[in-house]
Amino acid sequence: METALSTLHQTGVVPVQAESDERLIQMWLHSKSTRTKDAYQADIQRFLDFVGVSIRQVRLVDLQAFDDSLAGIADNSRRRVLSAVKSLLTFATKLGYLPFNVGAALPLPSVKDTLAERILPEDVVHRIIALEPDQRNRVLLRFLYASGGRVSEVCSLKWRDLQERGKAGQVTFYGKGGKTRHVPVSVDTWREVSALKNGSGPDEAVFKSRKGGHLVRSQVLRIVQAAAHRAGIEGNVSPHWFRHAHASHSIDRGCPISLVQATLGHARADTTGRYLHARPGDSSALYLGV
Repeated sequence: METALSTLHQTGVVPVQAESDERLIQMWLHSKSTRTKDAYQADIQRFLDFVGVSIRQVRLVDLQAFDDSLAGIADNSRRRVLSAVKSLLTFATKLGYLPFNVGAALPLPSVKDTLAERILPEDVVHRIIALEPDQRNRVLLRFLYASGGRVSEVCSLKWRDLQERGKAGQVTFYGKGGKTRHVPVSVDTWREVSALKNGSGPDEAVFKSRKGGHLVRSQVLRIVQAAAHRAGIEGNVSPHWFRHAHASHSIDRGCPISLVQATLGHARADTTGRYLHARPGDSSALYLGV
């Protein structure tokens, strides 16, 4: 008779020792970004504080009660917290830490898609960039828009990540999920970015802080919000709005969705497809005589 271990090896599932909830959570968070770890740890701690039992003792009724307790927070935040809990329980089940996935029976709440509210018109993006008086900040804003890079990817860029391509250039992003992608940029964008180099070495930051290191997310957020305010834009504008604008505007100009997906580094095509739904080119409403 085969042992349980040999059966697991044949099915491709190998048990990993997780002797406690704390160790399980550490294993689940392994390889995630610092920002993601901080958010997930806070979400899981909130859940464990509420249920008051170990993960092995969690029942569906506990999950449902926790879900009910989140009724007073924003829908997106509630969905994020529950997604984190369900992800941990799925991971625990795969490891054999739990006999079955109790979280599978809890559906995630539906939330309103607010993407359209965060897509700035093309002329507005250009106005935000043009009105920025500081050279580094103006190039940063342009680069966020032109490259479609995530703010974390742009902040971490070194000069070795930028390569000339004729009169234009190419940027190499190392991004979400540990994936690398190469994004060509226009002649004008390349010229403006190159002007920041000023003798910097290959391992120095492209977008330097006042102290000479890399800009961090909070600094870029302040730069973006100040630029948006200067341009008369209301709302909580963030660096990610430039990424949304890149995707939406390039699709409006006829760029294939598959190319937008590759440029932005989306793992799934339906993520990129959201931009079509957020800014449709046609609808039955346009056929009415009103």
